[in-house]
Amino acid sequence: MFSNKEAFKQLFQENLVSKLGKPMKEAHKGDIYTVLSSMIREYAGENWADTNQYFQSNQEKQVYYFSMEFLIGRLLGNNLLNLGALELVREGLKELGWDLEEIEEEESDAGLGNGGLGRLAACFLDSLASQRYAGHGCGIRYRYGLFEQKIVEGNQVELPDYWLRNGNEWEVRRPDKKVEVRFWGNVEIREEEKELVFETHNYETVTAIPYDVPVIGYGGEHVNTLRIWSAESTMDYTQISGTNNYYKFLDYNRSVESISEFLYPDDSQYEGKLLRLKQQYFLCSAGLQSILRTFEKLELNIDHLPEKVAIHINDTHPTLVIPELMRILIDVVGLGWAQAWDITSRTVSYTNHTTLSEALEKWPISMVKELLPRIYMIIEEINKQFCGMLMKKYPGQPEIVAQMSIIDGQQLKMANLAIVGSYSVNGVAALHTDILKKREMKPFYNLYPHRFNNKTNGITHRRWMMHANPMLAELISETISTGWMNDPQEMTGILKYSEDRGFQDRIHTIKQHNKLKLTSYIHEKQGIVVDPYSIFDIQVKRLHGYKRQLMNVLHIMYLYTQLKQTPSMDIIPRTFIFGAKAAPSYSLAKRIIKLINVVADQVNRDREVNQKLQVIFLENYSVSIAEKIIPAADVSEQISTASKEASGTGNMKFMMNGALTLGTMDGANVEMHEMIGDDNMFLFGLRSEQVLDYYQHGGYAVKDVYDNDARVSEVMDQLVTSGYFCINEHEFGDIFDSIMSTNDEYFVLKDFASYIETHKKIDISYRNSKEWQRKSIVNIAHSGKFTSDYTIRKYASEIWGIRN
Repeated sequence: MFSNKEAFKQLFQENLVSKLGKPMKEAHKGDIYTVLSSMIREYAGENWADTNQYFQSNQEKQVYYFSMEFLIGRLLGNNLLNLGALELVREGLKELGWDLEEIEEEESDAGLGNGGLGRLAACFLDSLASQRYAGHGCGIRYRYGLFEQKIVEGNQVELPDYWLRNGNEWEVRRPDKKVEVRFWGNVEIREEEKELVFETHNYETVTAIPYDVPVIGYGGEHVNTLRIWSAESTMDYTQISGTNNYYKFLDYNRSVESISEFLYPDDSQYEGKLLRLKQQYFLCSAGLQSILRTFEKLELNIDHLPEKVAIHINDTHPTLVIPELMRILIDVVGLGWAQAWDITSRTVSYTNHTTLSEALEKWPISMVKELLPRIYMIIEEINKQFCGMLMKKYPGQPEIVAQMSIIDGQQLKMANLAIVGSYSVNGVAALHTDILKKREMKPFYNLYPHRFNNKTNGITHRRWMMHANPMLAELISETISTGWMNDPQEMTGILKYSEDRGFQDRIHTIKQHNKLKLTSYIHEKQGIVVDPYSIFDIQVKRLHGYKRQLMNVLHIMYLYTQLKQTPSMDIIPRTFIFGAKAAPSYSLAKRIIKLINVVADQVNRDREVNQKLQVIFLENYSVSIAEKIIPAADVSEQISTASKEASGTGNMKFMMNGALTLGTMDGANVEMHEMIGDDNMFLFGLRSEQVLDYYQHGGYAVKDVYDNDARVSEVMDQLVTSGYFCINEHEFGDIFDSIMSTNDEYFVLKDFASYIETHKKIDISYRNSKEWQRKSIVNIAHSGKFTSDYTIRKYASEIWGIRN
């Protein structure tokens, strides 16, 4: 990118003057970030154009990854890394009087995603580009992210996350590529030349404007595209008839802009649910129209679409791709139903991310029929033909037909539609896929066994080690060469040094350096002095009942009570760190956040205890905060109820950075265990088959556990009895009731004793520094198997049929 450091410094100062009209001595951090990021994007522009031209001229098959989320984080450091200019720029800026890490802090985390689903999509884009595949992202350009989380008196408060306040240096607006998306209206059916013709009238039109973000692959030569769509009005107020047309225009304009305003609007009310459906169709329709425009340039017959285009839907949110592609092929291209269905069902593939019933989307028929009348007609016909086939295959078994039907009473089952309309259905961990096949989607697996396959999730080692933990990356390169950067599975080469005391000491030194950096960040943000020599026990992820942050905090309450009763108790000092957002309408999750903060306040203020126990809740958890937290972790809490976590990717990030996993045999933890064994992670709790068996028989007797385990009854009673953690009686009665009255849906109390005992094993293990470092090295060495590069190669060869 730059021939040398002096060339960079010269060019940077010239750009500062030409772009902002400022000399270096008048610049501030925001100016430095703006100029540097614009230089990178402009430099990448040439390779971006060359990459697209290569795809087009060689008629390469291209994959389009549809996702409601792309949690891409900050791009400055990652792009510099992939361009091979990170250290040169760091040193050049330092000589100009600036610290690159401080400049990176000027960039907002892009508000395009929320959790693991979006982060996976971001890792996949990085791997597609870095391995030179023709693969692009298709999403929505949300003006506001999920929300900015503030903790006020222990409570989560949601503020608008206006991440675009200062613009986005990485995007390019493409108004010449705009398309129109239509809602509402009524469908006229007529016959022309013995063929039915469907024409929609009185529809509302929304303009979709694409903003393109370059996805720079490692090495910088290959640049793919993340295309995010913004909804804009198509008319001015003079086009609206009747009185008060100006105010009608404002209402219309507001309704249009709301489509791309917020990530995941609250769908607890009708209006919010309708807006979510609008968002999903907006993404699908805009994305498909854009893809088909690109395909048209190849001048091939439409029958060749599956040979040149792979459309992948990330969970059920973009499932409307299926009927929308059918609509375009039938109503616009003019194909018959059979030909259109053949093309569609050979073009679309689907990833399932959950077995949770509430996450398997269902839409009211009345809503779909009114908002998307032609789309509903197509879905109805798909279901009619599918159910007709089922009735022939399963005569006299209406229960199977009802279970597999896309239309269930007054609802549309989107997961069923996704399976019926796709040529591939994959789970995201071996256990998850097995559960899909044998339980959750068993009838579909019996019908379409060839469609189901597993693709265990992965993470990009470029961001999660090379950028987030450069000292560790440098040590590995010094020890086994740099080959692992292009083939992360070569990290197994450090296994031969797992018993080497010198190598272990360097691993320990790096971990301690990262812990000191995190303690400085915590002190800066919260004014709390954290012991950097304590065990950093970390759980950072979306807050949900099945992820069991509640179990974690109950254990902290138990430890605190033990220390109060026996101040001389011999334990290694422990710092528990949480980061999590709760969905605004998820009241119980928000109460758990309150509990964590109440416990943290009590523990951290207690001088009798806080030398051995501290609790930190970091507000507004994000990718950039994760990059600070994960390299500093000693223990990674991956404690979901077995069978509930589809895969997890946080577990992989912590593993790659040398943390030891405390977890259940759930999701990808199972595959981690297969590689590193009992000796190198800490397992506890019920297995998935036990949990599923309990569910089949109505759960377990939670009252028996409460009555017979004094540790359980003690912490549970502390939720409803004034004392250490309750100011008022029944302050956390809602949490208490959520366990006792639901028969402990997520087995928090059932697994609690095992969880306590496993924590004791961690305490014992940490005392043997040599053995702990050996375990850490084993984890790092085997983490290459869980990189998104490896996962994407499997998708490319086994699902999409694309080449690099």
